[in-house]
Amino acid sequence: MARVVVHVMPKSEILDPQGQAIVGALGRLGHPGITDVRQGKRFELEVDDSVGDAELAEIAESLLANTVIEDWVVLRDDQP
Repeated sequence: MARVVVHVMPKSEILDPQGQAIVGALGRLGHPGITDVRQGKRFELEVDDSVGDAELAEIAESLLANTVIEDWVVLRDDQP
């Protein structure tokens, strides 16, 4: 078994209104030094040894991310 983490983030050219709302809130809460926030999604999957990298990429691209506006990366943690 392995834990796989899929990070999904808006593409850099896509506006991130949630991130901008967080920046505004941080400023109001006394943290004016934060100038940008990008909000994304994190998925953790427990997979067995039969699930390969190509299958994980297919899952990320077809189900977890909207590839028109989001980029994704799969990180495999093979630690026991």
